[in-house]
Amino acid sequence: MSNKPSDGPKGKNKAGKKPEKDYTVNMPDTPFPMRGDLAKREPLWVKEWQEKKIYERIRKAAKGRPTFILHDGPPYANGDIHIGHAVNKILKDIVIKTRGLAGFDAPYVPGWDCHGMPIEIQIEKEYGKNLPTETVQSKARAYASEQVERQKKDFIRLGVLGEWDNPYLTMNYRTEANELRALGKLLEKGYVYRGLKPVNWCFDCGSALAEAEVEYQDKRDPEVYVGFEFGEPEKIAAAFGLDKLPTEKGHIVIWTTTPWTIPSNQALNIHPEFDYALIETEKGLFILADERARVPAADEPSKTWLQKLFGVETWKTLAKVKGAALENIRFRHPLYYMHEGYRRYSPVYTEEYVTLDTGTGIVHSAPAYGVDDFLSCKAHGMADDEVLNPVMGDGHYASTLPLFGGMTIWDASRVICDTLREAGTLFYLDMMSHSYMHCWRHKSPIVYRATSQWFATMDGKPKDGGPSLRETALKGVEATTFYPAWGKARLHGMIENRPDWTLSRQRQWGVPMAFFIHRETGELHPRTPELLEEIARLIEKEGIEAWQKITPYDLLGEEAAMYEKNRDTLDVWFDSGITHSTVMRGSHAAELGYPADLYLEGSDQHRGWFHSSLLTGSMLDGRAPYKMLLTHGFVVDGLGKKMSKSLGNVIAPQKVFETLGADILRLWVASTDYSGELSISDEILKRVTESYRRIRNTLRFLLANTADFDPQKDAVPIDELLEIDRYAIASMHALQQEIMAHYDEFEFHPVISKFQTYCSEELGSLYLDILKDRLYTAGEVSKARRSAQTALWHITHAILRLVSPILSFTMEEAWSVFASQAEYAGSDETVFTQTAYELPEIRDGEALLAKFARLKEIRSEITKELEAVRMSGAIGSSLQAEIEIRASGEKLELLKSLHDDLKFIFITSRADVIEVSTPEAESITVKPSPFEKCDRCWHHRPDVGADPKHPHLCARCMSNLYGSGEDREFA
Repeated sequence: MSNKPSDGPKGKNKAGKKPEKDYTVNMPDTPFPMRGDLAKREPLWVKEWQEKKIYERIRKAAKGRPTFILHDGPPYANGDIHIGHAVNKILKDIVIKTRGLAGFDAPYVPGWDCHGMPIEIQIEKEYGKNLPTETVQSKARAYASEQVERQKKDFIRLGVLGEWDNPYLTMNYRTEANELRALGKLLEKGYVYRGLKPVNWCFDCGSALAEAEVEYQDKRDPEVYVGFEFGEPEKIAAAFGLDKLPTEKGHIVIWTTTPWTIPSNQALNIHPEFDYALIETEKGLFILADERARVPAADEPSKTWLQKLFGVETWKTLAKVKGAALENIRFRHPLYYMHEGYRRYSPVYTEEYVTLDTGTGIVHSAPAYGVDDFLSCKAHGMADDEVLNPVMGDGHYASTLPLFGGMTIWDASRVICDTLREAGTLFYLDMMSHSYMHCWRHKSPIVYRATSQWFATMDGKPKDGGPSLRETALKGVEATTFYPAWGKARLHGMIENRPDWTLSRQRQWGVPMAFFIHRETGELHPRTPELLEEIARLIEKEGIEAWQKITPYDLLGEEAAMYEKNRDTLDVWFDSGITHSTVMRGSHAAELGYPADLYLEGSDQHRGWFHSSLLTGSMLDGRAPYKMLLTHGFVVDGLGKKMSKSLGNVIAPQKVFETLGADILRLWVASTDYSGELSISDEILKRVTESYRRIRNTLRFLLANTADFDPQKDAVPIDELLEIDRYAIASMHALQQEIMAHYDEFEFHPVISKFQTYCSEELGSLYLDILKDRLYTAGEVSKARRSAQTALWHITHAILRLVSPILSFTMEEAWSVFASQAEYAGSDETVFTQTAYELPEIRDGEALLAKFARLKEIRSEITKELEAVRMSGAIGSSLQAEIEIRASGEKLELLKSLHDDLKFIFITSRADVIEVSTPEAESITVKPSPFEKCDRCWHHRPDVGADPKHPHLCARCMSNLYGSGEDREFA
């Protein structure tokens, strides 16, 4: 039994010569070629889709249906698309098309993120540094436009249908203006404030970074243990319950991997509930956490870590107290004696964030360079202008910093350690590798750096007294459905723990925070909301470039001298994060709607676009702008390694669709479990191509065998179909229900798995295998053949629609061949206007599914027996065999119910059923047929040559050709 549609009677006699007319079998053909030649043929379909405006036809067909809104997370307009882009866009296209299949109006408006540092860097590379802002903006806008067109061409080539002539761009004038308006609303609501705070700072960018712009890489740094000399020994003695200290020579000890922050130290943090020990050694007194003091040395367990650390032989604990007892006691800066600029004291502040995992249980606090440090010092009364902040935006210390002025912080680390050693306050130094923050663009280490920025408050109450941004956002997470489900905990954790959102950036190519600030007080102009609207109207006409031309005198009149323009731009994540307002309810309100049903992006967007969209939506509307979030993994090679040019394992989507075709890429995406990493390699693509070939062969068989079928005059009423044909429709209906359920859950790899199994096993190895005899040898217009074609016609209708979201080019081509002239016109000449096919109801469908499930089991047993006899050389094909089945009970009844059609089920020339009384007596006997083979149907029958005029034909073929035709009921 073969599953190749081309197997079976070929219409030739044994000698390979063309037979007489009497020998003719029904072998219809189809213009649908066996070879896809996708790389050559797909661009023709792309061209036709564009010329016919197929996307607009889909919209017209879907008008009035319930809507499904997928909002496109915008890729960045810089560089050619890579395989990750292809995965993302193909998944979105599959979702859009499956929702259309399910009866929704599912528009797709693609978008691009156009502002920000990467484009500024490109302009700098091409035209040099220190260009006027107007020049940067002009060239950046032109560059982004070029990149959009390059990327758009490749996205279209992937078979993605959408508003390609009307995409959204964050740099569109109207979008820029609406973004400024949205900022004004958040300001009025009370979420936006200006303040000094440590933010992620990249020296190469010269700007603050968003959380999503930070990645972690290993970095080698000095780890140092540094002492702060006792500044108030009497208070220390009292805190530990002593009359006096045995010596006033003593230090509280900290551990840090950032010695460059020590010149800016202004406090020390300890935990209020931890036990802290006052320890006496031959080198003086030390204060550190009791638990840390008693840790055994890793390389010399007989000694404590404290002995190794301080190089002492003897030590004893004089007293222990809770950290709270040391609150506000002051200690001398470790460089106190090295320069008068460091002659200051560091007070102890108790804080819950201190841990005992590493170090000494005491944290040195430089409020300009750590968020916890900053919050602690502010909570203890430190004013913004008291925060020491000597590190400049380019990574150098200010020239006024004693001892280290003008150095970069990285170069200064070694000099600082040498100076601490000279001061007698460096107790231990070693080098260590640890995970450290890096800029995702420059791959260079970044720091926390206190700067005056604009923030969105996470915990402050808005002006209406409602819940905080954090509370609203967390509620939004709970109201969202996640695919996969683990995304919920991830996004929840990020929102729960994130600091205030730094909205401002120090860039040129970005939407301006177009405020006027009082030169003396730093306050916003009292008419700021009104001014923002005026500026937004100008930007709507001229783009963000309009802000560069505006002077305070243009809008403020006599007050102008007291105000200056704010030079900050908005975080680029605000650009994309606010598109639910600027695009969905702004530039593309007619095409989209609010809220979105789905946002679909890579799993990194929990900290990126999903995150910023949730925050802006929570501030603007008190809810998330989406109902569902779907994430996909990253692409790796066949060995699970990250794609890298240096490793030579990068596979470009352009190479795939130019050689194999975009449908191969689409099939790979759909057949991969995208919830984890997606593996791709040449070998994997070969396997996908082979899977595609099998699917295409099945399609070709279906199209060829329905080519001469006109349902208007040839269709057999459903209740009159042969039993196996009714079963085939019921089976297709069950598959369609399963596939539509998977589509509803955005599960595509089970769809491909089940469809491939259906093609190879349900169709290829069973139904079509059995059907060939009837299709090829029954009378051309007989009920037996038309019954089969009726079933195939319904099945093909279902398949072409059902798989079109994935194999879009192939199914469109097949639809153009399969659909009648009226159907093709009715579909507006595209399969994508069609909803899921409504298969005819099979009243005994459930019973037939159960019956044929059992028959498949029996058929499998018989196939094994046939194969064993074939291997012995007694028979060639299964049609050379006769079988005798001894059966009892339900098996007997099942087999007898098929009468003489049983032989067609098993594809043998004869099949007899003999009753036995018990299952133990059941058996299968296979023997070669003693009869001649009919040259037309290849069955071995005793009546071959019964008509001397046709010595090579059997009576069955004679009847099918010249008589009333054979009568079939089951198969």
